[in-house]
This record gives sequence, C-alpha cells and structure tokens, in this order.
Amino acid sequence: MYIFTHFIIPHLSSVLLYHLACYDASVGELNSKRLKYITKLENKNINSVSLDDITERIIAQSDPELFIRTHPTPLIIDEFQYAPNLLSYIKIKIDEARENELFGNGKKVGTLYYLTGSQVFETMENVSESLAGRVGIIHLHPLSTREINKCNEEIFIPDINILRNKQTVKKEYIPDLFERIFRGSYPEIYKNTDIDLEAYFSSYIRTYIERDVRKIINIQNETKFMKFISSMAARTGQEYNASDIAKDVEVDEETIKKWTSLLTNTYIIFLLQPHMNNNVGRIIKRPKIYFMDTGLACYLAGYVSSKTLEKSAYSRQIFETYVISEIVKSYTNNQKDPRKHLYYYRDNNKREIDLLIINENSIYPVEIKKSANPSNEAIKNFEIVDKFEMNSPNGIVICLTENIHPINEKNYLIPIEYI
Repeated sequence: MYIFTHFIIPHLSSVLLYHLACYDASVGELNSKRLKYITKLENKNINSVSLDDITERIIAQSDPELFIRTHPTPLIIDEFQYAPNLLSYIKIKIDEARENELFGNGKKVGTLYYLTGSQVFETMENVSESLAGRVGIIHLHPLSTREINKCNEEIFIPDINILRNKQTVKKEYIPDLFERIFRGSYPEIYKNTDIDLEAYFSSYIRTYIERDVRKIINIQNETKFMKFISSMAARTGQEYNASDIAKDVEVDEETIKKWTSLLTNTYIIFLLQPHMNNNVGRIIKRPKIYFMDTGLACYLAGYVSSKTLEKSAYSRQIFETYVISEIVKSYTNNQKDPRKHLYYYRDNNKREIDLLIINENSIYPVEIKKSANPSNEAIKNFEIVDKFEMNSPNGIVICLTENIHPINEKNYLIPIEYI
C-alpha cells in the first residue's frame, strides 16, 4: 500500500478536484487510498463511491439528485467525469452548507466532495465555470520515488541545513537506479512487476491519443503525431526549439506549438522556464523539455533495456530528467506551483545552470551530474546568482556520491537519495 502524507486539504474549498495526470488501470484505487489517508490525518470519516460501478453510474446520470441524497458527505466520487451533470447538484449542496454556516448553526463547511478523474479534459470540462470559488484542484503525476519508498515528501529545498536532516530513500546500485528510470513510475508497473513494458506503454499511448488528443485537436496524420511525441522524448532535458522539431516531423511550426501545448496541459511534459533577470546579460528565452515519466520517455526514444540506456549518450539527459521530474513532483504533491519556484539559466555566452530553485526570496543554484565525484567545474557558473540581488545561502550538485560532501565553504555534493 502506498502512503501519502503530503496533501493538505484547503478548508476554503468545498470541493477538491484530484486531476490524474496519467492513464493507469490502478490509479482509481490508488487515488482513493490517497484521499482516505488524508482524511484520516484530519480525523474525518469519509464515504466513497466509484462511477466505474455501472449501477452507481446509471443513478448518477439518470437521477443525480437521488445520487447526492443517497451518499452523505464528505464523499469521494471517483471517475466523476462519467456524470458531469452531478456538478450543478453539488453546487446546490455546497451553497446550502455555506448559507447554513453563515446564517444557521455556524458549522464550518470544510471539504464536502473529493472529485477524482483520470480523463483530463473530460474531468476539467465545465468544472471551473460550474464550481467557481468552490473548488481546489490538485494534479497528480506518476508516483514519486519518495512515495514508492513510503517516505515523507516535503518540497525539495536545497538548503544544506534542511538536507542534512532530511530522510533519504534507500540507496541503490547504479544498474538498479537505471532499471527504475527505465521502467518509470506509473502505479501499474509497481503493482505488476512482470508487466510487459512495451505492451504497457504502447497501450498507454493509444489510450492517451483516444482519450485526450482526439477530443481537442484534429489529428489528420497520427503517424506524424507519434513522430512528434517521440522527437520530444529524444529531446528531454534539452532546450525546446519548435522550428527544429517541425523540420524533423515535417509539419509547420504552429502545429508543433499546438501539440506541445497539448503535452504540457495533459502533464506528459514539464517546460522548465529560463530565469529572467535584468542584472545579467542576454539570456536564452527558450524553455527546456522534461518528461514527467522517464519510462514513457525511454519507450518513445526507442530504448529496449536499462543496460542499453545506462551506457548510452541518452543516459545523461534521462538522468537529469529523472531528477527534475522528482523535484517537480515534490512541489505539485504539496500543492505548490513548480513554475513559480523552478527555473534554469543559460545565456548567449553558453553559461548554464541546470536548475535554479527559488524559495522565500532565496535562490539556490543546482547542477545535476551522472557522476560519483564531479569536479569543481560543476559549480563554475554558480557565481552568476550573485548578480540576481537575492539571498543565495548555498549551491548543490546532485550526483551519485555516497554522502554529502562540501566542495567549498558554500557548495556541496548531494547524493541523489536526497531528492
């Protein structure tokens, strides 16, 4: 069983929408466990119903008022996109509870409904309009390594004093680490260790295209879309250049931009934006591409084994992708927007810092190296942050070292087990 200790229920939201950023057969069950664990932390009793149950779905669709009256709150409604007509009745219940809080017995409303769904655009359709001011939205990415290891997951802050006191995940030999990177982090893969990865990811892509892609864009050539997403996977950890990708895929640049927006909005990729600062020279303004699941990226890039992956030129960028995606998950899993905290730096002089993490007006430079003992060359650009007019307590190099080691009085090597 997976334990999740990092979700905080915002009491100002009467509906909490859990938006699943993956299509996995075991996600519904897993998501309900997440919610039930959260409510245990708040000493709440919670009811649960899934619209995968055809009887419940028929009632919800044909007589939504009866459905709402049948199931007392607080209530988890899993796969609620099958009955979007429930939203107007949920709104009525929320408004009644709020009115009673203000003018009746004063009982606090809290969170009444936990809505979960794995079909991204069907899940989101009409929610913002129907439940404006009444809903909080949490996007659930594939499992983080800390979730898999049943460790507490706080947002990743590179402050050395925080890191020294942080619980680490178990250490792995490098081949085992790359096996995990190769497999990725979708729940079904950990539920079924004998799963055929090629068949799984092939099915995943077909489901993704059928569920989301065809609902919002008209793909006239599915082969070219597959070439596009494979081209993006080959570029994970690299700068996004729509013009270059358009040439590879043989479609126009606007199509590439539209398809990229689709991958971003369905949480297949995360675009890490460059940090803009007026005190430094000309900065590269293109974002960097990171797949949120390394297993999917490896499949699309054509790798067939972890051994081949580990020895390939692709290993460095997929290692960086793994680290960045884990850090992104640490923010989203704690209801923090990673886009407000995570950046990278590169200027026209080719000076680059892999990651800049901003937290409470402090900025931390981070390099990511697939090495056990990176040289001082790894931190050569860290001095750039001194020009940003922000506090910079320390910098770190995330790598394959065994223990935390100081590089100098301000910068440290950090084992990957700390992310």
